[in-house]
Amino acid sequence: AHVQAGDAVVGLASSGVHSNGYSLVRKIVFAAAGLTVDADGPEPGKSVGDTLLTPTRLYVKAVKGLVAHYPVKKRVIRGLANITGGGLIDNLGRILPPGKRAVLRRGSWPVPPVFGWLQKLGGVAQPEMDKVFNGGVGFCVVCGPAFANSIAKQCQDAGVDAWVIGEVVAGETGVEIAG
Repeated sequence: AHVQAGDAVVGLASSGVHSNGYSLVRKIVFAAAGLTVDADGPEPGKSVGDTLLTPTRLYVKAVKGLVAHYPVKKRVIRGLANITGGGLIDNLGRILPPGKRAVLRRGSWPVPPVFGWLQKLGGVAQPEMDKVFNGGVGFCVVCGPAFANSIAKQCQDAGVDAWVIGEVVAGETGVEIAG
């Protein structure tokens, strides 16, 4: 309810696919491409099985640290979104109030190799990738813009890479990834 135009979106790094879109992953990797879990994955020395079973990163330590540093009453942190099934588009969109739109800048965060590999292997269009997968961002913090860099640094200090990846604007409620 406190998200407003001008707020920043800070993205916290995912560790890979997490639990997002495994129906599509299985269809691409095993049904369409006919790979096995022992086949070479997208990264040298890492099998398909190792890639797809990379443990999901948990954000509890980093987020608890942020909430302790910026108590709710200060309203520095305006929204939190765990990026699960539905990818960045649906999950970040769920926390936006009417009339607010998040605009994310493609290229403002590194995308793990698994996503490009899945996209190429399955011939998946970018809009579908954005809707199904986390694309390298497993959690988002919407905050006052003056605090965005500090929040990203605090996450990094807690062991989670983080970047300022976009902003909130007035407009049709939802999320777009530009660039």
